[in-house]
Amino acid sequence: MISMQKVSKVYPNGVVAMDDLDLEIRDGEFLYVVGPSGAGKSTFMKMIYREEKPTAGQLLIDGLDVGKIKDRHVPKLRRQLGVIFQDFKLLPSLTVYENVAFALEVVGAETSSIRKQVMDVLNLVGLKNKARNYPDELSGGEQQRVSIARAIVNKPKLIIADEPTGNLDPETAWGIMEVFEEIHRRGATIVMATHNRDIVDKIRHRVIAIENGKVVRDEEKGAYGYDI
Repeated sequence: MISMQKVSKVYPNGVVAMDDLDLEIRDGEFLYVVGPSGAGKSTFMKMIYREEKPTAGQLLIDGLDVGKIKDRHVPKLRRQLGVIFQDFKLLPSLTVYENVAFALEVVGAETSSIRKQVMDVLNLVGLKNKARNYPDELSGGEQQRVSIARAIVNKPKLIIADEPTGNLDPETAWGIMEVFEEIHRRGATIVMATHNRDIVDKIRHRVIAIENGKVVRDEEKGAYGYDI
């Protein structure tokens, strides 16, 4: 699904965020990305959804060379991914239903199919009864569930989640992880950056640790491995 070959990222100020990275992420895999603050995790994630471009090397997603696609084609790439952020990024003037439906409307989905797809995915994340609510009427956990629903309504094969439980209390975070586990069981590849040691240690998947722009650890069913 993802192949990185000698990938580096150097920012204009000279900061080396990624240093000669080689990595393969298999189709259908669940990968945690861990490491101390400032280690390069955010740059790693941003390069996958082309918020940042590699300075050197080759980054392939499902065979597409992400570093070489033209800027005007980036929105098309992102429509094939599901991207979930720590701060939700919901549109406050739209209802839950409208926030999720918007992801289908921008790709030109048939109006007749949108309602079924939206309600199906809201049912999956446990928010079918909140479809008419606005984001400010929801808890933080509920808002994150809407964010997940919006990211997966197009049935992307690859989900990128950058600290999706970072702003949530522990109980809510576990509920969000149950949603991710169900998405994974349905066949999606998930790449999740996280500082949540309890989740990584209890829901075991492959773990890569990034420090100073390098992968220093790569373990199947690995542990978090850092004191926090």
